[in-house]
Amino acid sequence: MNEERLSKRLETVASYIPKGAILADIGSDHAYLPCYAYLNGFISGGIAGEVAEGPLQSAKKQISKSKLDSKIEARKGDGLEVIQPNEVTCITIAGMGGSLIRSILENGKNKLPGVKRLILQPNIGASAIREWLIENDWELIAEEILEEDKKIYEVLVAEKGNPLKPYQHKEQELLLGPFLLKEKNSVFEKKWAHELKHWEKILSQLETAGETPDNRTRKEELKQKIKIVKEALQ
Repeated sequence: MNEERLSKRLETVASYIPKGAILADIGSDHAYLPCYAYLNGFISGGIAGEVAEGPLQSAKKQISKSKLDSKIEARKGDGLEVIQPNEVTCITIAGMGGSLIRSILENGKNKLPGVKRLILQPNIGASAIREWLIENDWELIAEEILEEDKKIYEVLVAEKGNPLKPYQHKEQELLLGPFLLKEKNSVFEKKWAHELKHWEKILSQLETAGETPDNRTRKEELKQKIKIVKEALQ
């Protein structure tokens, strides 16, 4: 992977960047995504954000190697600390857990004025992001699920709008994704069949464990998730 050829996962993220956007890529690592996005005409400029010094230096080297120092800036900071309100029009956050992406968005809410699109790629826990989007008036406008190197990823795309618009059966669609549930492709079915087996195994272990309030709550949560997934896979 480099600035000319991204992974399938990051190519999918890049495909949703609006033409001419000013991009902030949070957790940019080597800055491959913003460099690729500029070189392929997606963006007019961008910021590569990194919280750690090592990845920040990697990003700076990559930007210089791509001769994009005047177009893309690498900045050090935690989450959305690297941008100012009305500085960027599109934010990408890829390759993290859903809970971490949610906390980055929540902690950086004051930096979101001027942002027209969020493109978020959680490795796990996409439902935490969907909940945050609803709570903060961002409308989910597209989703994709894909497999690469035996790992399954989801990509969520949101813009300001009616946050409840994509949802008809909210609990089911928060967990599984309203667009993904409609499409139900082979990767979707593979992911949730695997999760179902995993949850049923945990439930079986909990059934033989001692009864406690926490145990009882956990069992009820798992039973509800299992029911939702079984209905979806029928």
